Amino acid sequence: MAGMSAAAVFAMTSSSSSLKMASRNPLSAFRPRNPFRYNPLSLRGHNPRRWSPVRGTLLEDNEMKVKVDNSFRSKSIVFDKDGKENGDGDSLSSSLSASESWTIKVEQSINIFLTDTVIKILDALYHDRDYARFFVLETIARVPYFSFMSVLHMYESFGWWRRADYLKVHFAESWNEMHHLLVMEELGGNEWWFDRFLAQHIAVFYYFMTVFMYIISPRMAYHLMECVEHHAYTTYDKFLKDQGDELKRLPAPEVAVKYYTGDDLYLFDEFQTSRPPESRRPKIENLYDVFVNIREDEAEHCKTMKVCQTHGNLRSPHSCGSEDEPECIHAEADCEGIVDCIRKSVNSPQKQGKR
Repeated sequence: MAGMSAAAVFAMTSSSSSLKMASRNPLSAFRPRNPFRYNPLSLRGHNPRRWSPVRGTLLEDNEMKVKVDNSFRSKSIVFDKDGKENGDGDSLSSSLSASESWTIKVEQSINIFLTDTVIKILDALYHDRDYARFFVLETIARVPYFSFMSVLHMYESFGWWRRADYLKVHFAESWNEMHHLLVMEELGGNEWWFDRFLAQHIAVFYYFMTVFMYIISPRMAYHLMECVEHHAYTTYDKFLKDQGDELKRLPAPEVAVKYYTGDDLYLFDEFQTSRPPESRRPKIENLYDVFVNIREDEAEHCKTMKVCQTHGNLRSPHSCGSEDEPECIHAEADCEGIVDCIRKSVNSPQKQGKR
């Protein structure tokens, strides 16, 4: 998934160098053999990207062209560019205090500023090197999901938190982003040492930044990822429009075919919280189909991150068939941010009973 905050260009160090399949790759004829030559798809009739502000809101359905099932509606609150509340579906704005509304606006403004700043930097570095740009983006894109799971595991260790759905969905999201990364590596996006160095080292900083942000304000961390996923969607959408005819003539990477059309698609369904399981089964016939599905994956991530901004609103698509079923409601330990976790721990009935 594509660009983000100066503090947010990311990627786990272990992923890139070990998974290259150049010697067996049917796309090797299309890859730049000289590290100082650009990929042919990056040069033919492709204009440099123009920077445009990122809106930290859910992509409109007509823009994303992805159906949102009504049983998985988002209930989070976002603000438009004029600072007015802008809900989708069920609006919770009436329950927000003035101070909370102001806090949300500040958080979202900071995230949008950070994301827009890094988009400008990436546009300058990768304005005519698409696959390298995608490699950097996908390397870093899964880092926040690692951060979220790390914090949630810590809360579980302290007995503060028990919500399996969050861990399941975030792991499935990281699994999806990993396969995006494998596709970009197979296409030669990681051939330059500079690109690998940049992505891997910034990922380390990004990991600790998102851990800190998630501990302080999970809502802000999820909104930052919504901004990132929104940019990823628009970047891939533009690439498809610019290079669609060329991509249709190229074969699909083997790793993409296995991921999207394999026998076990449980994790593929798991990260798509806006739709019921098994409602999306991609067909992969060429490279164009691969990028179409990567783009749609980013749209699904964007929806999930928006849902997460309302505390306790996320659930696994496999948990149950209907939100109204009694068995879907679990009385589990829960808290939002480190302050809330400590407060609930101190004031818990068990603690009070020992006094």
